Amino acid sequence: MEIAAEIGGNWRPGTVVKLEGELGAGKTTFVRGVLAGFGYVEAVRSPTFNILSVFNTQPPVAHLDLYRLKSHEGLGLEDLLDTHICLIEWPDRVASLQLRPGQLWNIRITGENNHREIFVENPGAD
Repeated sequence: MEIAAEIGGNWRPGTVVKLEGELGAGKTTFVRGVLAGFGYVEAVRSPTFNILSVFNTQPPVAHLDLYRLKSHEGLGLEDLLDTHICLIEWPDRVASLQLRPGQLWNIRITGENNHREIFVENPGAD
């Protein structure tokens, strides 16, 4: 969670973060860390059933779990891209989403036995 808070502190509205990893890898825990870094202290649950949770932090954060979907179409995700930090679990569902250079971060979380490895890729970084 400390790493997530530190990394997330650099993000601004318009940042899209694709969180990859198998079930139980720690994607939602990573989101908890990001939100904690912005001062959010309430419970954070995976939005598996409601698909989208929006947090009134500064800057605002949208947390999406697309596991049950075949597409991101109809979610209104495009409306959030410029005004929120968007943290997306199961990002393979948004392959057709058009993003600006520098907007996308890929974070892959792997590990077993409470040991985690986090791989960060920011293809649009200078």
